[in-house]
Amino acid sequence: MSTFQELGISKKIIQALTENRIVKPSEIQQKVIPILMGAKTDIVGQAPTGTGKTAAFGIPILQKIKPNEPVVQTLILCPTRELGIQIKRELFRYTKYTEKIFAEAVYGGEKIDKQIASLRRPTHIVVATPGRLIDLVERKAVDLSRVETVVLDEADEMLKRGFKEELEKILTFTKGKGNIWLFSATMPKGIQDIIHNYLSPDAHRIRVQKDNEVNPDITHEYVLCDREDKLNRLIRFLKGQGEEQGLIFCRTKKTTQTLAKQLQAKNFKVDSMHGDLKQIERDKVMRAFKKKNLQMVVATDISARGIDIKDLAFVCHFEQPDQTEYYTHRSGRTARAGKKGISLSFVTNRDLEKLMLMAKGLGIKITGRK
Repeated sequence: MSTFQELGISKKIIQALTENRIVKPSEIQQKVIPILMGAKTDIVGQAPTGTGKTAAFGIPILQKIKPNEPVVQTLILCPTRELGIQIKRELFRYTKYTEKIFAEAVYGGEKIDKQIASLRRPTHIVVATPGRLIDLVERKAVDLSRVETVVLDEADEMLKRGFKEELEKILTFTKGKGNIWLFSATMPKGIQDIIHNYLSPDAHRIRVQKDNEVNPDITHEYVLCDREDKLNRLIRFLKGQGEEQGLIFCRTKKTTQTLAKQLQAKNFKVDSMHGDLKQIERDKVMRAFKKKNLQMVVATDISARGIDIKDLAFVCHFEQPDQTEYYTHRSGRTARAGKKGISLSFVTNRDLEKLMLMAKGLGIKITGRK
């Protein structure tokens, strides 16, 4: 099945997916969505980060939610705050044209009273880290009695972070009440134990290999810095590149424009490329880049699609990508035709955890740069 329509997805969700440039189901989505859209079932999905797992379980969840029943119907467990926020954000995007479906993300490191107040509002989906969810259950701040689906996302990472006891406690709360959908990049013994103890023996098992391999000629590095120091650290790196050409990525048009102006003020030959540029303006930037009248282009992910410049020495991630596949696409602009290249991320302490999770899913090593 090569389209979301063929998978049985509603037109309203497809409209939102299309606006988010998700037009063709990935392999994991093609394999699991038809299963999850059907009758109650358990599933074990083995797939690396960046293969589209969130949409694979998120879309069936949204189609199964009963918007008129303001109770928690789905529980999604994940290892980190960052992933929880990302999952909630993606679910929100997919529901732009549907009836109102409310999701809350709860995790450690935030004031629990604020999260308790948020959960008093009508909530259909709770995205949670295991430790914080246990705290909320013990305070009777969240009711799991009506949960029909439990998703364990990045299950192996939750075990690595010492959440095995919490996971088993939560699964004891919810056992027998609905579906359990487990997704994991690897299947260590701890995951096998959970599958044996809490999932049906008839659980579907789906495995997807990595389909977005990263070029082995790329060296992946990061610079750890405060947000306020990012610009200075980037400038220091660029000065060390001599006349080498490269791309610098940001998430938003505003940051792209601002950063390009800041670098121009430091006498770098640089311009910006973003979605609001007219084609004639885009062509002008690309001509200057190809003729080496520009050393760098600061770009958003979408505007950089189709850029094919030979001999780019580096790619900088001034802001981290929203999706793992964007990291792959960005990095793939360098080290072409057998040459070497650098993919350099500028990260704060908060960004670093997400970057390392992404590296794990892609099977790459990212090292710190002094």
